[in-house]
Amino acid sequence: MKKNRAILSFLLVLLMVGAMAFATACGDNNAGGSGVEDDGETVFTLRAGHSHPVEHPYHIAFLQMAENVYEQTNGRVIIDVHPNSTIGAERELLEGLTLGTVDLVVSSTAPAVGIVPGLGILDLPFLFDNREAAVSVLESEIGDDLLAQLGNAGIIGMSWGENGFRHITNSVHPINSPDDLRGIKIRTQENRTHLAAFELLGAQPTAMAWTEALTALQQGAIDAQENPAVIINQFNLFDMGQTYMSLTGHVYSVAFYLMSQDTYNRLPADLRAVVLAEGRLAGPNQRNLVAAMEQDSISSIREQGMHVVDNINLDPFRAAITPIYDDFPNQELLNRILDAQ
Repeated sequence: MKKNRAILSFLLVLLMVGAMAFATACGDNNAGGSGVEDDGETVFTLRAGHSHPVEHPYHIAFLQMAENVYEQTNGRVIIDVHPNSTIGAERELLEGLTLGTVDLVVSSTAPAVGIVPGLGILDLPFLFDNREAAVSVLESEIGDDLLAQLGNAGIIGMSWGENGFRHITNSVHPINSPDDLRGIKIRTQENRTHLAAFELLGAQPTAMAWTEALTALQQGAIDAQENPAVIINQFNLFDMGQTYMSLTGHVYSVAFYLMSQDTYNRLPADLRAVVLAEGRLAGPNQRNLVAAMEQDSISSIREQGMHVVDNINLDPFRAAITPIYDDFPNQELLNRILDAQ
């Protein structure tokens, strides 16, 4: 595990140096901005955003994409990557894609349901048996159809990434069963399915952006949150009163790399082909990074003193959220996904 950490740390430093060089070369331009170099070639600077720290696979894969695009276009396309919601939280970034004010985004799918309701199926708890099953479905015709729906909103879905399986942390007591969630004030993403699921489990869910959730955790306004292990570790939630972590894996948190249709239209054909091709590789690369970092993150969380509850019987959790499956409007698609596993 230490070897994996060292490799990832070296890769991160290498890519960050390259990205800073790109940013220095381009200055501070708007989305889809362009300038003219001495040789007369137009240079396009693309704004890319996400909500996680620079150590997260979202960022590392984006930097790798930026480096590859820069090299393959001979410096004519510079991707300026903004982490930590510095140019907007996920919902704002997605809106920016539709407006053409942001060029590239990697985001979880949950906030996109308001734009493409069909993506809501990916928020169903316990939808996928494991990571391999999830990837198999997303990389199939089912996943292609879901990405295609983004086109109606002026967004191009380039590839599927992930945030990992979501787990529960809290400051009250260990969570072993749905009964342990009763009365727990938990932050969820701004997503109706997630809210409904935790209500059925007996908790008191509140939807809020992640930046707001961090403040709420620090102030003790909420008891709990749910996120993948990499996020829990990188945001140091063990320093925010989160004493217990339960490995429920209740949702496989799907992410995607996206491009604004306006940006695609503005780029010359040869350049947009490069950006799109590298965008299609970013998701698989990012998934591999998450898988490599996940167990290291859980080990680090334990080392920081958080009590980790594993070997949980998930059957009572699945039984409690059955009404969400029964009421899901697109039963045909749901059965296709379940049968594909």
